[in-house]
Amino acid sequence: MTAQILDGKKLAADVRAELAHKVAALSGDNVPVLAVVLVGDNEASRIYVRNKKKAAAEVGIVCEVFEMSDTIGEQALLAVIDELNENPHVSGIIVQLPLPAHINPLKILAAIRPQKDVDGFNPYNAGLLACREPQAVVSATPKGILRLLQSTGMNLAGKHVVVIGRSNIVGRPAAMLLLNHDCTVTITHSHTRNLPELTRQADIVVAACGCPKLVKKDWIKFGAVVIDVGINRLDGKLCGDVDFEQVKEIASYITPVPGGVGPMTVAMLLENTYEAALRQPTHECCHGHGHCGCHKHND
Repeated sequence: MTAQILDGKKLAADVRAELAHKVAALSGDNVPVLAVVLVGDNEASRIYVRNKKKAAAEVGIVCEVFEMSDTIGEQALLAVIDELNENPHVSGIIVQLPLPAHINPLKILAAIRPQKDVDGFNPYNAGLLACREPQAVVSATPKGILRLLQSTGMNLAGKHVVVIGRSNIVGRPAAMLLLNHDCTVTITHSHTRNLPELTRQADIVVAACGCPKLVKKDWIKFGAVVIDVGINRLDGKLCGDVDFEQVKEIASYITPVPGGVGPMTVAMLLENTYEAALRQPTHECCHGHGHCGCHKHND
């Protein structure tokens, strides 16, 4: 057999088209605004930010980039976050990672108001996800993974998922999200013993460890679904954490790299920003804490 390709580019385009209609239906004062904080001169980060800004413009979301020197202090960066938190026109805030070594990323991410945390990295949102609370903002990559799996039409309930990787950005939230959709989830990592044996038991494999072509054909059960989150450069070419040419011969569905999870991550970020805009109060008198009951809300 040859696996069906889960085309993240096409699915992401469909999501953006639907979002464009929803955003167009909003009044001018409610148009979503995404604030992106970019610290330093990391070329990869700049490329990611440019892609996000381009995709935002496509759906009618305003994307404002705030560029900071890599010498900025932690307190100064926290002050920037605080200003964006209090700005009633800003719907969502993301801080492009990685940050310079002298800045604690968890401290910065925790400072973003949970309602504006469209990356879903604030510990409060991570906790809500773990507690199965529907109001949790789910980080974009796990949300994109779920949407790709749902696009197959399969019933996720009871499926055994093996997640390779335990990062706060992908592995852990993806495991929680899939667990909340009634999957049985095994999280693996660099210290896991007998990793190939474990992955061979999986109905769904989510590879998110940053190891080029780690997952081989003999790691995969016949007919399993394989989601490749990795973006690596090997011999000058982009590749994932899965040996695509091998694994596509035995999987039922597989995501390519590039063109799989990546486009869905950006699309889900935009969807989170739109949803954040709907949660935001529309009047400065509310100071970002919900409707205050003033006359403006009774007009």
